[in-house]
Amino acid sequence: MDKSISHSIPDYAGAVMYALDRLRTELPPRLTYHNVAHTEDDVLPAAVRLAQLSNLAEPDLDLLKVAAAFHDIGQITTSLGHEQVGVDLISEVLPRFGFGPTEIERVAAMIMATEMPQTPLNQEQELLCDADLDSLGREDFFPVSKALWHERAACGMVMPWQTWLTIQHQFLLSHAYFTPAARELRNEGKQKNIELLERLIRGEFVEGYTSG
Repeated sequence: MDKSISHSIPDYAGAVMYALDRLRTELPPRLTYHNVAHTEDDVLPAAVRLAQLSNLAEPDLDLLKVAAAFHDIGQITTSLGHEQVGVDLISEVLPRFGFGPTEIERVAAMIMATEMPQTPLNQEQELLCDADLDSLGREDFFPVSKALWHERAACGMVMPWQTWLTIQHQFLLSHAYFTPAARELRNEGKQKNIELLERLIRGEFVEGYTSG
């Protein structure tokens, strides 16, 4: 055995599978937005897509996938401050998959960067932040937004639909994607969603877009 090798390559795929399995089985049913689909079908693919468009190196992409898979795992126990809960969990779990302190620290920093307001300090953190809000510039923004509205109501944060539309409008106006890849891919769609929200706030009838 070559003693010059300090540790083996982490089991990235195993770590991702572990996170997704726990999200599938342990997330509270009231989470209609922060559910397993948000991570598995939304944030993970978006992170990979943006990373590839940004020419992120393969080892860094593997680590980004792990951060994406774990970024909402704290939602299993709490919504408020779930990022820190997730960071505490990965410190316990990832060593079992061969991750060293440096890799765990990078994953933790990516997760914490997604806490609102987002605070990324480097490219990999920016990529995860942009992937987490990829839906702002997509055609499915409206149903995704409605799912978040229902989730907040289920968690005790009830508000009228029109108030929610106004909050979403303000959020989209103040939001800016961090990476050139996300801006290129989603800015045009985000502007269309801003205009759609403005029409709905004015009370215009928009076919296919009903109230909550």
